[in-house]
Amino acid sequence: MDNESTLSTIYSEDVSLMVVILDINPLFWTSVNSNTNSLTFTKFMDQFLPLLNSVLLLNQLNEIVLIAHGINSCGYIYNSSMENRRGGKRGPAFFAEVSEKLKEFMEADCLHRKGAKSTSTIVPSLLSGSLSLALCYIQRVFRSRPIYPRPRILCLQGSPDGPEQYVAVMNAIFSAQRSSVLIDSCVLGLNSAFLQQASHITGGVYIKPQQLDGLFQCLSMVFATDVQSRSFLQLPKPAGVDFRASCFCHKTTISMGYICSVCLSIFCKRHKKCSTCGSDFNRPNSNSKSSPVQKSKRKLDDR
Repeated sequence: MDNESTLSTIYSEDVSLMVVILDINPLFWTSVNSNTNSLTFTKFMDQFLPLLNSVLLLNQLNEIVLIAHGINSCGYIYNSSMENRRGGKRGPAFFAEVSEKLKEFMEADCLHRKGAKSTSTIVPSLLSGSLSLALCYIQRVFRSRPIYPRPRILCLQGSPDGPEQYVAVMNAIFSAQRSSVLIDSCVLGLNSAFLQQASHITGGVYIKPQQLDGLFQCLSMVFATDVQSRSFLQLPKPAGVDFRASCFCHKTTISMGYICSVCLSIFCKRHKKCSTCGSDFNRPNSNSKSSPVQKSKRKLDDR
């Protein structure tokens, strides 16, 4: 209760700091572009950039931070607070600047991938790195201002989850929950168990639009409003949450497994020793067998 009352006094409730995490995985968007019935990256940008502009127009004190991640890298693309100090750009100039920076980032990410084996499957993006960048920026805002806007994170994800990122992603989710930062999710590809859990744990909204032609209307109706105004809206709720975890040994998603009682590491198969903390699973439990003293007591009792 004390923590909630403190947060309510230092938050500026009607002002939002929205950190947007955008997946620009070249393999995902290439597969989408090959399908004429799907939303291409160019059409997506035509509906995504007006969302950023509309959030800035709702309140002149609102702030937007755009973080992009690909297969091998993640980084800051746009920061409205920095741009306002330089005079700021709106309308076509704003669209052109963000589009150019995203194009440069995508080209750089493709260069990092040169030399890697070509594959027809979509490789997971670096979601854990982008979440860490977003939380680091939010913490910097917390510590640099006496009163700051209400922060939230919006993840726009297309590529599938990377089970090898499970620990890093879950650590970021719990850090966001501890800092009272909502994580909203909009999935353009397959359903994401990571983002379902992120939105569920932090109190955000998870959606997977069925019709991508009207994506801007969906994004603006659900994600443009500030956190305080959400209590007056009927927001969509997910049908269910995939709580499956990834094992620490093979980095695969499992429904049932073995858990180390010391460090809570998850394994898909039984092991003799925990690879994380080194605990010996084959050591007999002292409570499982009766000691000689206990046996002698039982014999005395029987007499």
